[in-house]
Amino acid sequence: MLALSRTLARRLFSTAAAPEGAAAAASTSLARKPQNPLEEFFEVERSTQDDQPAPHYGRGWKASELRLKSWDDLHKLWYVLLKEKNMLMSQRQMLASESMRFPNPERISKVRRSMCRIKHVLTERAIADPDPRRTAEMKRMINAM
Repeated sequence: MLALSRTLARRLFSTAAAPEGAAAAASTSLARKPQNPLEEFFEVERSTQDDQPAPHYGRGWKASELRLKSWDDLHKLWYVLLKEKNMLMSQRQMLASESMRFPNPERISKVRRSMCRIKHVLTERAIADPDPRRTAEMKRMINAM
C-alpha cells in the first residue's frame, strides 16, 4: 500500500530539474522541505516495511489546554490543523481511488474535534468580552472559520 502511495507521489511530484541521485537523497531525509507545494497534501516519507507496527499518533487538543493559549497561538494552531486535515483528506481520497484502506482513520476525527474545540474556546472569549459590538464581530469571524 505504501509502495503504491510512494509511486503515485513520485509520479505526481517528479521534477525535471532534479537529478535522480538528488531526488533519492532528498527522499531519505526526514526533515526535508517539499520541492513541490502539492507534496504537503500527502505523506510520502513513510517506510515501506510491513513488519513495523503502525505509528501511534497523538491525541487531540483539550479545551482546557486551548484556553491557556493566546489568540495568535490559537490562530496558528487552527491553520496547522486545517493543513493536517487537508493532507489527511487528500491521502484518504487518493487511497480510496486506488481501492486501498486509509490507515489510522481516527486521525481525521481527532483533528476535527480539536478544530471544534478551538472554535468553542474562541466563542467563550467572544461572549466574555464586555463590548457587544466586538462580541458580535468576533462571533461572525468565528462562524466564518
